[in-house]
Amino acid sequence: MEFTASPIHAPDGQVRGATLVLRDVTDSRELSRQISWAASHDALTGLINRNEFERRLEWLLQDARTLRREHALLYLDLDQFKVVNDTCGHIAGDELLRQLTARLAEKMRSSDSLGRLGGDEFGLLLDSCPLDKAAEMAEALRSTVAQFRFMWESKPFDVGVSIGVVPITADSVSATQLLSTVDAACYVAKDKGRNQVHVFKQDDTETSQRTVEMSWSQQLSQAIQEDRLLLYAQKIMPLNGNPGQRPHLEILVRMEGAANQAVPPMSFIPAAERYGMMPALDRWVIRNVLARLSRHEMNCMDASCSINLSGQSLGDTTMLPYILEQFERTGVAPQHICFEITETAAVSNLRAAVQFIQTLRDLGCHFSLDDFGSGMSSFGYLRQLNVDYLKIDGAFVRTMRENETDRAMVAAINNIGHVMGLRTVAEYVGDVATLELLRGMGIDYAQGYGLHRPELLTDDFIARLEWGLGDPPTGKLHALF
Repeated sequence: MEFTASPIHAPDGQVRGATLVLRDVTDSRELSRQISWAASHDALTGLINRNEFERRLEWLLQDARTLRREHALLYLDLDQFKVVNDTCGHIAGDELLRQLTARLAEKMRSSDSLGRLGGDEFGLLLDSCPLDKAAEMAEALRSTVAQFRFMWESKPFDVGVSIGVVPITADSVSATQLLSTVDAACYVAKDKGRNQVHVFKQDDTETSQRTVEMSWSQQLSQAIQEDRLLLYAQKIMPLNGNPGQRPHLEILVRMEGAANQAVPPMSFIPAAERYGMMPALDRWVIRNVLARLSRHEMNCMDASCSINLSGQSLGDTTMLPYILEQFERTGVAPQHICFEITETAAVSNLRAAVQFIQTLRDLGCHFSLDDFGSGMSSFGYLRQLNVDYLKIDGAFVRTMRENETDRAMVAAINNIGHVMGLRTVAEYVGDVATLELLRGMGIDYAQGYGLHRPELLTDDFIARLEWGLGDPPTGKLHALF
Protein backbone atom coordinates (compact mmCIF):
# COMPACT_ATOMS: atom_id res chain seq x y z
CA MET A 1 0.00 0.00 0.00
CA GLU A 2 1.05 3.58 -0.67
CA PHE A 3 0.09 6.27 1.90
CA THR A 4 -0.42 9.98 1.22
CA ALA A 5 -1.08 12.44 4.12
CA SER A 6 -2.39 15.99 3.73
CA PRO A 7 -2.88 18.41 6.71
CA ILE A 8 -6.30 19.97 7.50
CA HIS A 9 -5.94 23.64 8.41
CA ALA A 10 -8.34 25.65 10.61
CA PRO A 11 -9.29 29.25 9.61
CA ASP A 12 -6.65 30.50 12.01
CA GLY A 13 -4.01 28.51 10.14
CA GLN A 14 -3.46 25.85 12.76
CA VAL A 15 -3.45 22.19 11.78
CA ARG A 16 -6.61 20.57 13.13
CA GLY A 17 -6.25 17.19 11.47
CA ALA A 18 -5.07 15.26 8.45
CA THR A 19 -6.41 13.47 5.42
CA LEU A 20 -4.96 10.04 4.73
CA VAL A 21 -5.18 8.44 1.29
CA LEU A 22 -4.35 4.79 0.97
CA ARG A 23 -3.74 3.44 -2.55
CA ASP A 24 -3.19 -0.16 -3.57
CA VAL A 25 -0.05 -0.08 -5.77
CA THR A 26 0.33 -3.83 -6.14
CA ASP A 27 -0.53 -3.81 -9.84
CA SER A 28 1.59 -0.78 -10.72
CA ARG A 29 4.62 -2.12 -8.86
CA GLU A 30 4.20 -5.50 -10.51
CA LEU A 31 3.99 -3.78 -13.89
CA SER A 32 7.13 -1.78 -13.09
CA ARG A 33 8.91 -4.95 -12.06
CA GLN A 34 7.86 -6.66 -15.29
CA ILE A 35 9.05 -3.73 -17.38
CA SER A 36 12.40 -3.71 -15.57
CA TRP A 37 12.77 -7.49 -16.02
CA ALA A 38 11.87 -7.31 -19.71
CA ALA A 39 14.48 -4.61 -20.26
CA SER A 40 17.24 -6.90 -19.01
CA HIS A 41 16.04 -10.39 -19.97
CA ASP A 42 15.30 -12.46 -23.05
CA ALA A 43 11.57 -13.15 -23.33
CA LEU A 44 12.00 -16.61 -24.88
CA THR A 45 14.55 -18.23 -22.57
CA GLY A 46 14.34 -16.08 -19.45
CA LEU A 47 18.10 -15.53 -19.56
CA ILE A 48 19.63 -12.08 -19.30
CA ASN A 49 19.83 -10.27 -22.66
CA ARG A 50 22.84 -8.79 -24.41
CA ASN A 51 22.57 -5.35 -22.80
CA GLU A 52 22.48 -6.79 -19.29
CA PHE A 53 25.23 -9.29 -20.15
CA GLU A 54 27.51 -6.50 -21.35
CA ARG A 55 26.73 -4.47 -18.21
CA ARG A 56 27.78 -7.40 -16.00
CA LEU A 57 30.87 -7.98 -18.13
CA GLU A 58 31.90 -4.36 -17.55
CA TRP A 59 31.41 -4.87 -13.83
CA LEU A 60 33.59 -8.01 -13.78
CA LEU A 61 36.28 -6.22 -15.78
CA GLN A 62 36.34 -3.37 -13.25
CA ASP A 63 36.46 -5.92 -10.44
CA ALA A 64 39.44 -7.66 -12.08
CA ARG A 65 41.29 -4.35 -12.35
CA THR A 66 40.47 -3.20 -8.84
CA LEU A 67 40.87 -6.41 -6.83
CA ARG A 68 43.24 -8.23 -9.23
CA ARG A 69 40.87 -11.18 -9.45
CA GLU A 70 40.50 -13.42 -12.50
CA HIS A 71 37.18 -14.21 -14.12
CA ALA A 72 36.27 -15.91 -17.39
CA LEU A 73 34.10 -15.22 -20.42
CA LEU A 74 32.61 -18.01 -22.56
CA TYR A 75 30.91 -17.71 -25.93
CA LEU A 76 28.63 -20.58 -27.00
CA ASP A 77 27.35 -21.02 -30.56
CA LEU A 78 24.99 -23.93 -31.22
CA ASP A 79 25.83 -26.31 -34.06
CA GLN A 80 23.04 -27.76 -36.23
CA PHE A 81 20.41 -25.41 -34.79
CA LYS A 82 19.57 -24.22 -38.32
CA VAL A 83 18.69 -27.81 -39.27
CA VAL A 84 15.91 -27.86 -36.67
CA ASN A 85 14.65 -24.42 -37.72
CA ASP A 86 14.65 -25.27 -41.42
CA THR A 87 13.18 -28.75 -40.97
CA CYS A 88 10.52 -28.14 -38.34
CA GLY A 89 10.01 -24.38 -38.25
CA HIS A 90 10.73 -21.60 -35.76
CA ILE A 91 8.29 -22.92 -33.15
CA ALA A 92 10.41 -26.07 -32.86
CA GLY A 93 13.57 -23.97 -32.79
CA ASP A 94 12.20 -21.84 -29.96
CA GLU A 95 11.29 -24.95 -27.95
CA LEU A 96 14.77 -26.36 -28.48
CA LEU A 97 16.30 -23.16 -27.09
CA ARG A 98 14.03 -23.23 -24.04
CA GLN A 99 14.82 -26.85 -23.22
CA LEU A 100 18.54 -26.55 -23.85
CA THR A 101 19.05 -23.35 -21.86
CA ALA A 102 17.23 -24.95 -18.93
CA ARG A 103 19.74 -27.82 -19.07
CA LEU A 104 22.67 -25.41 -19.22
CA ALA A 105 21.34 -23.34 -16.32
CA GLU A 106 21.43 -26.46 -14.13
CA LYS A 107 25.23 -26.51 -14.49
CA MET A 108 25.66 -22.90 -13.37
CA ARG A 109 26.80 -21.63 -9.98
CA SER A 110 24.67 -18.96 -8.35
CA SER A 111 27.38 -16.38 -9.13
CA ASP A 112 27.51 -17.21 -12.86
CA SER A 113 25.62 -15.26 -15.51
CA LEU A 114 24.26 -17.01 -18.60
CA GLY A 115 22.87 -14.72 -21.28
CA ARG A 116 21.39 -15.02 -24.74
CA LEU A 117 23.39 -12.80 -27.10
CA GLY A 118 21.73 -13.67 -30.41
CA GLY A 119 19.58 -16.26 -32.15
CA ASP A 120 21.54 -19.37 -31.12
CA GLU A 121 24.47 -17.64 -29.43
CA PHE A 122 25.01 -17.43 -25.69
CA GLY A 123 27.50 -15.87 -23.32
CA LEU A 124 28.57 -17.05 -19.90
CA LEU A 125 30.34 -15.03 -17.21
CA LEU A 126 32.19 -17.05 -14.58
CA ASP A 127 32.85 -14.97 -11.47
CA SER A 128 36.18 -15.66 -9.68
CA CYS A 129 37.13 -18.47 -12.02
CA PRO A 130 40.70 -19.13 -13.27
CA LEU A 131 41.20 -20.13 -16.88
CA ASP A 132 41.81 -23.84 -16.24
CA LYS A 133 38.54 -24.14 -14.29
CA ALA A 134 36.73 -22.18 -16.99
CA ALA A 135 38.03 -24.68 -19.57
CA GLU A 136 36.65 -27.52 -17.44
CA MET A 137 33.27 -25.78 -17.21
CA ALA A 138 33.26 -25.25 -20.99
CA GLU A 139 33.95 -28.94 -21.59
CA ALA A 140 31.16 -29.90 -19.16
CA LEU A 141 28.73 -27.65 -21.05
CA ARG A 142 29.85 -29.04 -24.39
CA SER A 143 29.25 -32.58 -23.10
CA THR A 144 25.82 -31.61 -21.77
CA VAL A 145 24.75 -30.27 -25.16
CA ALA A 146 26.23 -33.27 -27.00
CA GLN A 147 24.20 -35.66 -24.80
CA PHE A 148 20.99 -33.68 -25.27
CA ARG A 149 18.56 -35.10 -27.82
CA PHE A 150 15.70 -32.89 -28.91
CA MET A 151 12.43 -34.56 -29.96
CA TRP A 152 9.87 -32.85 -32.16
CA GLU A 153 6.86 -34.68 -33.57
CA SER A 154 8.64 -38.02 -33.00
CA LYS A 155 11.74 -36.79 -34.88
CA PRO A 156 15.02 -36.85 -32.93
CA PHE A 157 17.63 -34.13 -33.44
CA ASP A 158 21.20 -33.98 -32.16
CA VAL A 159 22.85 -30.63 -31.62
CA GLY A 160 26.32 -29.57 -30.61
CA VAL A 161 27.98 -26.42 -29.39
CA SER A 162 31.25 -24.66 -30.22
CA ILE A 163 32.68 -22.73 -27.28
CA GLY A 164 35.32 -20.03 -27.03
CA VAL A 165 36.92 -19.20 -23.68
CA VAL A 166 38.91 -16.10 -22.70
CA PRO A 167 40.17 -14.88 -19.31
CA ILE A 168 39.02 -11.58 -17.79
CA THR A 169 42.05 -10.08 -16.05
CA ALA A 170 43.43 -6.72 -15.00
CA ASP A 171 45.28 -6.64 -18.33
CA SER A 172 42.14 -7.02 -20.44
CA VAL A 173 41.78 -3.98 -22.70
CA SER A 174 38.00 -3.50 -22.73
CA ALA A 175 34.70 -5.34 -22.71
CA THR A 176 34.41 -4.79 -26.44
CA GLN A 177 37.83 -6.35 -27.04
CA LEU A 178 36.94 -9.31 -24.80
CA LEU A 179 33.75 -9.98 -26.76
CA SER A 180 35.61 -9.75 -30.05
CA THR A 181 38.32 -12.14 -28.87
CA VAL A 182 35.93 -14.72 -27.43
CA ASP A 183 33.85 -14.58 -30.60
CA ALA A 184 37.00 -15.27 -32.62
CA ALA A 185 37.93 -18.14 -30.28
CA CYS A 186 34.49 -19.64 -30.84
CA TYR A 187 35.00 -19.45 -34.61
CA VAL A 188 38.32 -21.26 -34.21
CA ALA A 189 36.43 -24.02 -32.38
CA LYS A 190 34.05 -24.22 -35.34
CA ASP A 191 36.95 -24.34 -37.78
CA LYS A 192 38.36 -27.34 -35.91
CA GLY A 193 35.26 -29.35 -36.73
CA ARG A 194 32.53 -27.88 -34.49
CA ASN A 195 31.42 -29.27 -31.14
CA GLN A 196 34.81 -28.16 -29.78
CA VAL A 197 36.19 -25.91 -27.05
CA HIS A 198 38.93 -23.40 -27.84
CA VAL A 199 40.67 -21.59 -24.98
CA PHE A 200 42.38 -18.32 -25.84
CA LYS A 201 45.91 -17.76 -24.53
CA GLN A 202 48.41 -14.98 -25.08
CA ASP A 203 50.29 -16.78 -27.88
CA ASP A 204 47.09 -17.94 -29.61
CA THR A 205 47.83 -17.18 -33.26
CA GLU A 206 44.64 -18.87 -34.50
CA THR A 207 42.34 -16.63 -32.48
CA SER A 208 44.47 -13.58 -33.25
CA GLN A 209 44.16 -14.28 -36.98
CA ARG A 210 40.41 -14.70 -36.59
CA THR A 211 40.19 -11.39 -34.74
CA VAL A 212 42.10 -9.65 -37.53
CA GLU A 213 39.76 -11.15 -40.16
CA MET A 214 36.69 -10.05 -38.20
CA SER A 215 38.11 -6.54 -38.03
CA TRP A 216 38.76 -6.52 -41.79
CA SER A 217 35.22 -7.76 -42.49
CA GLN A 218 33.80 -4.84 -40.52
CA GLN A 219 36.07 -2.37 -42.32
CA LEU A 220 35.15 -3.84 -45.71
CA SER A 221 31.44 -3.66 -44.97
CA GLN A 222 31.80 0.00 -44.06
CA ALA A 223 33.97 0.68 -47.13
CA ILE A 224 31.31 -0.83 -49.42
CA GLN A 225 28.60 1.30 -47.82
CA GLU A 226 30.71 4.46 -48.05
CA ASP A 227 32.13 3.80 -51.55
CA ARG A 228 35.69 3.71 -50.21
CA LEU A 229 36.86 1.03 -52.62
CA LEU A 230 39.29 1.76 -55.45
CA LEU A 231 39.30 0.22 -58.92
CA TYR A 232 42.64 -0.60 -60.50
CA ALA A 233 43.37 -2.06 -63.94
CA GLN A 234 46.23 -4.26 -65.15
CA LYS A 235 46.84 -4.83 -68.85
CA ILE A 236 46.77 -8.34 -70.30
CA MET A 237 49.13 -7.99 -73.24
CA PRO A 238 48.82 -9.92 -76.54
CA LEU A 239 51.99 -11.78 -77.57
CA ASN A 240 51.16 -12.69 -81.17
CA GLY A 241 51.47 -9.16 -82.60
CA ASN A 242 48.29 -9.18 -84.68
CA PRO A 243 47.77 -5.67 -86.12
CA GLY A 244 45.27 -3.57 -84.20
CA GLN A 245 44.92 -6.03 -81.33
CA ARG A 246 44.77 -4.08 -78.09
CA PRO A 247 45.44 -5.22 -74.54
CA HIS A 248 42.67 -6.48 -72.34
CA LEU A 249 42.33 -5.32 -68.76
CA GLU A 250 41.84 -7.16 -65.51
CA ILE A 251 39.95 -5.07 -62.97
CA LEU A 252 41.41 -5.23 -59.48
CA VAL A 253 39.98 -3.80 -56.28
CA ARG A 254 41.70 -2.10 -53.36
CA MET A 255 40.27 -0.57 -50.21
CA GLU A 256 40.95 3.02 -49.22
CA GLY A 257 42.55 2.86 -45.79
CA ALA A 258 43.97 5.36 -43.35
CA ALA A 259 45.67 8.44 -44.83
CA ASN A 260 44.15 7.54 -48.22
CA GLN A 261 46.47 4.56 -48.57
CA ALA A 262 45.34 1.74 -50.88
CA VAL A 263 44.92 -1.47 -48.89
CA PRO A 264 45.88 -4.55 -50.98
CA PRO A 265 43.23 -7.23 -51.56
CA MET A 266 45.02 -9.96 -49.61
CA SER A 267 44.36 -7.94 -46.46
CA PHE A 268 40.57 -8.07 -46.76
CA ILE A 269 39.62 -10.72 -49.36
CA PRO A 270 40.21 -13.70 -46.98
CA ALA A 271 37.86 -12.06 -44.47
CA ALA A 272 35.30 -11.37 -47.20
CA GLU A 273 35.42 -15.02 -48.26
CA ARG A 274 35.13 -16.34 -44.70
CA TYR A 275 32.22 -14.09 -43.74
CA GLY A 276 30.24 -14.43 -46.97
CA MET A 277 30.84 -10.87 -48.14
CA MET A 278 32.15 -11.66 -51.63
CA PRO A 279 28.79 -11.25 -53.42
CA ALA A 280 28.42 -7.74 -51.98
CA LEU A 281 31.98 -6.90 -53.03
CA ASP A 282 31.45 -8.36 -56.53
CA ARG A 283 28.26 -6.32 -56.93
CA TRP A 284 30.11 -3.13 -56.02
CA VAL A 285 32.82 -3.84 -58.58
CA ILE A 286 30.37 -4.76 -61.38
CA ARG A 287 28.19 -1.71 -60.73
CA ASN A 288 31.08 0.73 -60.62
CA VAL A 289 33.06 -0.71 -63.55
CA LEU A 290 30.04 -0.63 -65.86
CA ALA A 291 29.11 2.86 -64.68
CA ARG A 292 32.62 4.10 -65.45
CA LEU A 293 32.80 2.44 -68.86
CA SER A 294 29.38 3.85 -69.78
CA ARG A 295 30.92 7.33 -69.84
CA HIS A 296 33.20 6.40 -72.75
CA GLU A 297 32.82 5.40 -76.40
CA MET A 298 33.69 1.76 -75.78
CA ASN A 299 32.13 0.45 -78.97
CA CYS A 300 35.21 1.41 -81.00
CA MET A 301 37.48 -0.69 -78.77
CA ASP A 302 38.53 -4.28 -79.33
CA ALA A 303 39.61 -4.54 -75.68
CA SER A 304 37.55 -6.05 -72.91
CA CYS A 305 37.61 -5.63 -69.15
CA SER A 306 37.92 -8.75 -67.01
CA ILE A 307 35.93 -8.73 -63.78
CA ASN A 308 36.58 -11.39 -61.15
CA LEU A 309 33.62 -13.35 -59.80
CA SER A 310 33.90 -15.38 -56.59
CA GLY A 311 32.57 -18.86 -55.98
CA GLN A 312 30.05 -17.35 -53.55
CA SER A 313 28.70 -15.15 -56.33
CA LEU A 314 28.34 -18.14 -58.66
CA GLY A 315 26.18 -19.79 -56.02
CA ASP A 316 24.10 -16.64 -55.42
CA THR A 317 20.83 -16.95 -57.37
CA THR A 318 20.36 -13.18 -57.35
CA MET A 319 23.73 -12.39 -58.98
CA LEU A 320 22.81 -13.18 -62.60
CA PRO A 321 19.66 -10.98 -62.59
CA TYR A 322 21.75 -8.24 -60.97
CA ILE A 323 24.36 -8.36 -63.75
CA LEU A 324 21.69 -8.32 -66.45
CA GLU A 325 20.09 -5.31 -64.76
CA GLN A 326 23.42 -3.43 -64.69
CA PHE A 327 24.00 -4.02 -68.40
CA GLU A 328 20.54 -2.68 -69.17
CA ARG A 329 20.95 0.30 -66.88
CA THR A 330 24.39 1.40 -68.12
CA GLY A 331 24.11 0.46 -71.78
CA VAL A 332 27.63 -1.04 -71.86
CA ALA A 333 27.96 -3.61 -74.64
CA PRO A 334 28.36 -7.10 -73.05
CA GLN A 335 31.11 -8.05 -75.52
CA HIS A 336 33.43 -5.63 -73.72
CA ILE A 337 33.15 -7.57 -70.44
CA CYS A 338 34.97 -10.79 -69.60
CA PHE A 339 34.14 -12.48 -66.30
CA GLU A 340 36.95 -14.37 -64.59
CA ILE A 341 36.11 -17.34 -62.41
CA THR A 342 38.65 -19.58 -60.71
CA GLU A 343 38.89 -23.21 -61.64
CA THR A 344 38.19 -24.19 -58.02
CA ALA A 345 35.04 -22.05 -57.84
CA ALA A 346 33.76 -23.40 -61.17
CA VAL A 347 34.30 -27.03 -60.17
CA SER A 348 32.72 -26.65 -56.74
CA ASN A 349 29.63 -24.98 -58.27
CA LEU A 350 29.73 -26.81 -61.61
CA ARG A 351 26.02 -26.89 -62.45
CA ALA A 352 25.51 -23.26 -61.43
CA ALA A 353 28.70 -22.23 -63.26
CA VAL A 354 27.63 -23.90 -66.53
CA GLN A 355 24.23 -22.17 -66.50
CA PHE A 356 25.72 -18.84 -65.41
CA ILE A 357 28.37 -18.89 -68.16
CA GLN A 358 25.95 -19.90 -70.90
CA THR A 359 23.40 -17.20 -70.06
CA LEU A 360 25.96 -14.40 -70.17
CA ARG A 361 27.78 -15.81 -73.21
CA ASP A 362 24.47 -15.77 -75.07
CA LEU A 363 24.31 -12.08 -74.19
CA GLY A 364 27.79 -11.49 -75.63
CA CYS A 365 30.06 -11.65 -72.58
CA HIS A 366 33.35 -13.54 -72.54
CA PHE A 367 34.64 -15.86 -69.81
CA SER A 368 38.07 -16.69 -68.51
CA LEU A 369 38.98 -19.66 -66.30
CA ASP A 370 41.48 -18.32 -63.77
CA ASP A 371 44.29 -20.21 -61.97
CA PHE A 372 43.93 -23.11 -64.38
CA GLY A 373 46.03 -26.12 -63.38
CA SER A 374 45.64 -25.58 -59.63
CA GLY A 375 42.82 -28.14 -59.34
CA MET A 376 42.95 -31.92 -59.36
CA SER A 377 40.78 -32.62 -62.41
CA SER A 378 41.39 -29.60 -64.62
CA PHE A 379 41.17 -31.15 -68.07
CA GLY A 380 38.19 -33.35 -67.25
CA TYR A 381 36.04 -30.41 -66.16
CA LEU A 382 37.26 -28.10 -68.90
CA ARG A 383 35.05 -29.77 -71.50
CA GLN A 384 31.94 -28.82 -69.53
CA LEU A 385 32.81 -25.13 -69.15
CA ASN A 386 32.19 -22.95 -72.21
CA VAL A 387 34.94 -20.38 -71.65
CA ASP A 388 37.04 -18.25 -74.00
CA TYR A 389 40.34 -17.96 -72.12
CA LEU A 390 42.52 -20.17 -69.95
CA LYS A 391 44.63 -18.27 -67.44
CA ILE A 392 47.53 -20.55 -66.53
CA ASP A 393 48.14 -20.70 -62.80
CA GLY A 394 50.89 -18.23 -61.95
CA ALA A 395 52.54 -20.76 -59.64
CA PHE A 396 53.76 -22.58 -62.78
CA VAL A 397 54.69 -19.45 -64.73
CA ARG A 398 56.73 -17.87 -61.94
CA THR A 399 59.26 -20.70 -61.78
CA MET A 400 59.10 -22.10 -65.31
CA ARG A 401 62.57 -20.82 -66.21
CA GLU A 402 64.23 -22.88 -63.47
CA ASN A 403 61.76 -25.75 -63.16
CA GLU A 404 61.41 -28.15 -66.07
CA THR A 405 58.19 -29.68 -64.67
CA ASP A 406 56.49 -26.28 -64.39
CA ARG A 407 57.64 -25.41 -67.91
CA ALA A 408 56.10 -28.66 -69.18
CA MET A 409 52.84 -27.89 -67.34
CA VAL A 410 52.61 -24.46 -68.98
CA ALA A 411 53.21 -26.00 -72.40
CA ALA A 412 50.64 -28.76 -71.79
CA ILE A 413 47.93 -26.33 -70.69
CA ASN A 414 48.67 -24.09 -73.67
CA ASN A 415 48.45 -27.04 -76.09
CA ILE A 416 45.19 -28.43 -74.73
CA GLY A 417 43.70 -24.92 -74.68
CA HIS A 418 44.54 -24.37 -78.34
CA VAL A 419 43.20 -27.82 -79.31
CA MET A 420 39.89 -26.78 -77.71
CA GLY A 421 39.90 -23.43 -79.50
CA LEU A 422 40.69 -21.38 -76.38
CA ARG A 423 43.15 -18.53 -75.98
CA THR A 424 45.73 -18.82 -73.23
CA VAL A 425 46.97 -16.25 -70.73
CA ALA A 426 50.11 -16.58 -68.62
CA GLU A 427 49.99 -14.78 -65.26
CA TYR A 428 52.81 -13.51 -63.00
CA VAL A 429 55.21 -12.66 -65.83
CA GLY A 430 58.05 -10.76 -64.21
CA ASP A 431 61.02 -10.77 -66.59
CA VAL A 432 62.07 -10.81 -70.23
CA ALA A 433 63.39 -14.38 -70.15
CA THR A 434 60.02 -15.75 -69.04
CA LEU A 435 58.25 -13.59 -71.61
CA GLU A 436 60.37 -15.00 -74.43
CA LEU A 437 59.76 -18.58 -73.27
CA LEU A 438 56.01 -17.94 -73.33
CA ARG A 439 56.20 -16.36 -76.76
CA GLY A 440 58.13 -19.35 -78.04
CA MET A 441 55.45 -21.72 -76.72
CA GLY A 442 52.75 -19.79 -78.56
CA ILE A 443 50.99 -18.42 -75.48
CA ASP A 444 48.43 -15.84 -76.62
CA TYR A 445 48.56 -13.29 -73.78
CA ALA A 446 50.77 -12.42 -70.82
CA GLN A 447 50.11 -10.53 -67.63
CA GLY A 448 52.26 -9.51 -64.70
CA TYR A 449 54.11 -6.73 -62.91
CA GLY A 450 56.99 -7.11 -65.36
CA LEU A 451 54.64 -6.00 -68.14
CA HIS A 452 52.34 -3.52 -66.50
CA ARG A 453 51.85 -2.44 -62.93
CA PRO A 454 48.16 -1.92 -62.01
CA GLU A 455 46.92 1.65 -62.44
CA LEU A 456 43.89 3.42 -61.06
CA LEU A 457 40.95 2.96 -63.43
CA THR A 458 40.50 6.65 -64.11
CA ASP A 459 38.71 8.32 -67.02
CA ASP A 460 42.12 9.35 -68.35
CA PHE A 461 43.35 5.75 -68.30
CA ILE A 462 40.28 4.57 -70.24
CA ALA A 463 40.66 7.46 -72.71
CA ARG A 464 44.24 6.38 -73.47
CA LEU A 465 42.94 2.89 -74.26
CA GLU A 466 40.31 4.36 -76.58
CA TRP A 467 43.09 5.99 -78.58
CA GLY A 468 44.65 2.57 -79.06
CA LEU A 469 47.62 2.79 -76.71
CA GLY A 470 49.27 -0.47 -75.76
CA ASP A 471 51.17 -2.39 -78.46
CA PRO A 472 52.25 -6.03 -78.13
CA PRO A 473 55.25 -6.33 -75.79
CA THR A 474 58.74 -6.37 -77.24
CA GLY A 475 61.83 -7.87 -75.72
CA LYS A 476 62.28 -4.70 -73.69
CA LEU A 477 59.77 -4.64 -70.88
CA HIS A 478 60.53 -1.01 -70.07
CA ALA A 479 58.85 0.00 -73.34
CA LEU A 480 55.51 -0.93 -71.75
CA PHE A 481 55.68 1.52 -68.87
